[in-house]
Amino acid sequence: MTAVIFAKNSRWHKHPYLTKAHRHCARRSSNAEVATSSKLAGRRTLVAKMVSGAEQQQGHRAGVYKQKNKGHKHGKHRTKGEIERENKGRVSVTALTKKQRKEARKMDKRHKANQLRRNKKDLVLTEKRRLGSRDGPPHLVAVVALHAGVDAEAVTRLLRCEGAGGLVREESSVCGVSDSFGLVMPRFKQRFTFLRPDTADMHSLLDVVKVADSLVFVLDSTEGWDSYGDHCLSCLFSQGLPTHALVCQGVSDLAVKKRVDSRRALAKISEIRFPGARLFPLDSDQDATLMLRHLGAQRQRRLGFRSRRPHLLAQQVSYTPNSSEGSGEAPTGLGTLRVSGYVRGCPLQVDRLVHISGFGDFLLSQIDAPIDPLPLNSMTPRPAKPGKEGDVDMQDGGVEVASVRVLMKADPARRESLQAEAEVDPMDGEQTWPTDTELLEAEEARKSKRVMKVPKGTSDYQATWIVDEEDENGEEDEESTDDEDDEDSMMEESIDGEDLDSQVDAASGGGSDEEEELNSTSDKGGADQRYDEHMDEAEEGEGLKRYREARANEMFPDEVDTPLDQSAKNRFQRYRGLKSFRSSPWDPLENLPADYSRIFQFQSFERTRRRVLAEAAQEEEGAMVGWYVTLHVMDVPPTVMESVQAGRPLVLVSLLPHEQKMSVMHMLVRRHPSNTDPIKSKEELVFHCGFRRFRACPIFSQHTSADKHKLERFLRADAPTVVSVYAPITFPTAGVLLFKQREDGMQDLVGTGSLLSCDPQRVVLKRIVLSGHPFKINRRSAVCRYMFFNRDDILWFKPVELRTKWGRRGHIKEALGTHGHMKCVFDSQMRSQDTVMMNLYKRVYPRWTYDPYVPLPLPWVKGEGTQVPDDFDME
Repeated sequence: MTAVIFAKNSRWHKHPYLTKAHRHCARRSSNAEVATSSKLAGRRTLVAKMVSGAEQQQGHRAGVYKQKNKGHKHGKHRTKGEIERENKGRVSVTALTKKQRKEARKMDKRHKANQLRRNKKDLVLTEKRRLGSRDGPPHLVAVVALHAGVDAEAVTRLLRCEGAGGLVREESSVCGVSDSFGLVMPRFKQRFTFLRPDTADMHSLLDVVKVADSLVFVLDSTEGWDSYGDHCLSCLFSQGLPTHALVCQGVSDLAVKKRVDSRRALAKISEIRFPGARLFPLDSDQDATLMLRHLGAQRQRRLGFRSRRPHLLAQQVSYTPNSSEGSGEAPTGLGTLRVSGYVRGCPLQVDRLVHISGFGDFLLSQIDAPIDPLPLNSMTPRPAKPGKEGDVDMQDGGVEVASVRVLMKADPARRESLQAEAEVDPMDGEQTWPTDTELLEAEEARKSKRVMKVPKGTSDYQATWIVDEEDENGEEDEESTDDEDDEDSMMEESIDGEDLDSQVDAASGGGSDEEEELNSTSDKGGADQRYDEHMDEAEEGEGLKRYREARANEMFPDEVDTPLDQSAKNRFQRYRGLKSFRSSPWDPLENLPADYSRIFQFQSFERTRRRVLAEAAQEEEGAMVGWYVTLHVMDVPPTVMESVQAGRPLVLVSLLPHEQKMSVMHMLVRRHPSNTDPIKSKEELVFHCGFRRFRACPIFSQHTSADKHKLERFLRADAPTVVSVYAPITFPTAGVLLFKQREDGMQDLVGTGSLLSCDPQRVVLKRIVLSGHPFKINRRSAVCRYMFFNRDDILWFKPVELRTKWGRRGHIKEALGTHGHMKCVFDSQMRSQDTVMMNLYKRVYPRWTYDPYVPLPLPWVKGEGTQVPDDFDME
């Protein structure tokens, strides 16, 4: 290749069509000798031709048959540039991008959460500031002594003294409680109502704590609380404990060196029940002032069962019997009860029913507004504001035109009914009308007369009411079928216990005659004799029997022996087998008892509960919270007034809609650790559910998420149990206390829990287990006996599946002979020590034993429980 020489600054030095080799040669020959002019001219001519050819070259043109790519499909939307040119800087408000909308939603959620948080905080602060102020009810404080050695009266006496900074405006402010007073604190601009309930009366103590805003527990300086105080704390914690404070007296009387040790020991004791609580000494006026400041400023605990229902503690009570002179009717023994007090919780309506704890549900006729007996500032009276008829000015110290003004009267059209049970139509179950043949047969049966021996002078009409002994016995047998069925099954479960009784008796009687003579001649010591005098042998024997039944049920759950004198087909005719307890269907509306026609049922209890509680929270009509009102309660028995005169407080609560109606209530209960006696199903217990108090015989069942629940024969100590009972409807949440009354009148706490739901369709199944023994074993097949004792029973229960304690499953193949032997086939090899079992189920229902009357308990004393020998062996 001939090198082409250019000058360094030549305009062709960077020509695009010259190759790298050309430029390299030009750089190499830059310092060489200049070629001849003829050669240089020739090369320039060649380069000029190449440049002219490059200028004349054209771009590539695709042929007719070449590929043509499609243009971009932009979806007929404008580009960002077009949008900006059209808007000319203007921003659209509604047209937001997806990212902008997401950011806006996020900000909205954040603002909404902040608003809800702020509203809740403002609501809490408003309630806190209203309590005890001129716009709210007085701060209700109950002083409770937890030890027999402390003096609670000294605490109230120190709080009411002038040195504490308070002014006592009202003595005996709570009706039925002697030690109660109204206190005004001008320094803190608050007012208090203090009362000291009788701790020996458990019903009065529980009723007062239900409505109290704060509790003051008086502790002993050395022990803290005794056994009865611990019993009271267990009941109060289970029911729902409001805001509380711990007080101790006598610490200042100790030496200076011992005060710190005493407070440290007492704080260690109180840490068990009240973790993190502060202990206040109360020995001087300064301590009382600090105590009052703490009570007025501490945070209030919200209890759901009382904050959603209007309630009040009676401060003035009067009773007027109903007059029957003008009406001409016989006296009913009822009257009108006028109860005055401060409205608490939420606004009170006159058309709603009210419940008096321990006495039942009643109607209201009207609500009055008397003068507030405990104004915060009585030195500056304010005239009443002119308003509409029926309105009243509730300002402190207001001077009303009349002493009492009617706020509202009940409207009979809007008033709720006292009907608790559904009306039962006996013909509602009839589905067919009798035919002509049946009518003729009934007419002939009516005409045919029976020969009966009747007294002389008895008419035909009177003779029809005389029942033969045979018919009477037959009717009694039919009526007692259901009860005997349950009782027989329970008796059969306790067969093991009866056998153990005989074993123990035989063991005790099997000794030698010499030992009997020694026992008879030996004299008992004086201490033993005095101990035996206070022991009830009948109660001890009954407790031992219940303990053995519980042990037998624990070791051999649900096992029942087949009767020898009755066929199993008739004895267990109400039972059926299930392929799977979890997945097998069971109709909840099948064969319902007659008591189910008396109760009410919700289509959706949870939806109704949410709606009722939401309406109650938004209620703004009626007597507002903090007003001092007088309620006129209609048709009240005189026993209510007698209870108040006997020194027991009166608590009145307004019921929510439907809460007076009967239904099947379920409660989730745990057995209390202090109770060791077995609690049998369908045993009478005393219930404290919310503001209600009643007696009933419940049934126990397992707490599971399935649609069928197994019956528990005893209240379990290791797991929560569902207690089902016929009772008035109560919307959760509410605390539940279960008491068992002793024969001497004391009531022991046996269980605590909360209200679960109201569901009559909750299926509770009772299980019985029939057991048999493998007689002959041939790998997977075996001949079993002792499960049945005749051939008909085997054929009747042949479709039911069998199982063994070692996990084998099988079925009955055929009956062998006529004495109850049967051939069974299992899914794997049988063992000689295995036991063949058959599970049978039937649905059970609670008993209608609801009784709103609960007798007053005697002062509680800790019992020793049933003593059982340690070497007692269950064989």
